[in-house]
Amino acid sequence: MIVDDSLTVRTIFRRMVESETSMEIAGTASSGERAIAQIKDEPADVVLLDLEMPGMGGLDALPALLDASPGTQILVVSSLTEDGAEATIKALSGGAADTLQKPRPGGFTEEYRSQLLGKIKALGRAPKLSDGSTQSDHKVAEAETTKDQPAEFHAPLNDRPTKRPDVIAIGASTGGIHALNLMLRELSSQCSLPILITQHLPSNFIPVFARQIEVASGRPTKIAEDGIEIRRGEIAIAAGHGHMCVRRIAGRLVVRTSSEPTSSGCLPSVDPMLRSLAKSCDGRVLAILLSGMGRDGFEGAEELVESGGAVWAQDAKTCAVWGMPGAVAKGGLASMIAPPEKLGQSIMNQYADARSVAG
Repeated sequence: MIVDDSLTVRTIFRRMVESETSMEIAGTASSGERAIAQIKDEPADVVLLDLEMPGMGGLDALPALLDASPGTQILVVSSLTEDGAEATIKALSGGAADTLQKPRPGGFTEEYRSQLLGKIKALGRAPKLSDGSTQSDHKVAEAETTKDQPAEFHAPLNDRPTKRPDVIAIGASTGGIHALNLMLRELSSQCSLPILITQHLPSNFIPVFARQIEVASGRPTKIAEDGIEIRRGEIAIAAGHGHMCVRRIAGRLVVRTSSEPTSSGCLPSVDPMLRSLAKSCDGRVLAILLSGMGRDGFEGAEELVESGGAVWAQDAKTCAVWGMPGAVAKGGLASMIAPPEKLGQSIMNQYADARSVAG
């Protein structure tokens, strides 16, 4: 379903989607009110949702759309402005799965079409797993992790003994912001372990994202620029222009940013964060992979497990795309696979009294 007040934009998106034979348009709407009314009779796997519309905007319509059609994934089409970033982050926190920036006039190119269709495919409804969950990333073209699994597939849990963590490191992408919010709400100040987050987002969204995480978590939150110290009780967010790597200098953990290419092609990438932590903390790390397409984080998780660290993964049922957490789960690296709320509760149950040696 395409929801946008501009007839021109709706027409362009329709043509782009209909050029892909595996997709069809369930309906179009020029306002949030109309989309809510239509989706009950015209169910859609994916909704392209504009946020800035007369009457009920996309941000206000989002919760009603999700209530009316719980299985639908929302792809927010946002502007390039700071205000647009603020609204988009709120939408992603509220349950939208992914975002795509709306180009300026003349920007609806073939490259943009390919990006749009790739995101729709990633979010499109997939065959059910045996537990009734959807494994949405079966359709993602890029990822080896998206090969179909038999209906009876169950991820083997890693039962290796692990070291008590000094740091919690979280990696997420598509659908990950909503999952992050759900998990962070479960954490109280009794767990003072520093939290590092690498979230795939456009770089101009990172400052807005950091502010939102600070409000949601109730913890001081900073963008992890080069030289920033990792401190107990604080959250560090990977900057949009580089990977967040961590080095131990004079007994303290310090951020060193890097822009070296990674196998995932992501910038920032989860892999360098986990690799650097495995070395600087001697494996005393809890890594958590949340919703996201592809397999970013898998290689770093392998090194972390080898050094004695623990890896947890969000379950398929609650993921917008079970790519990143699915990769570590299928690879037998995860010692826990659960919904975000349960992951947060488990952190509190196991590490509420933990104290980091950093800071």
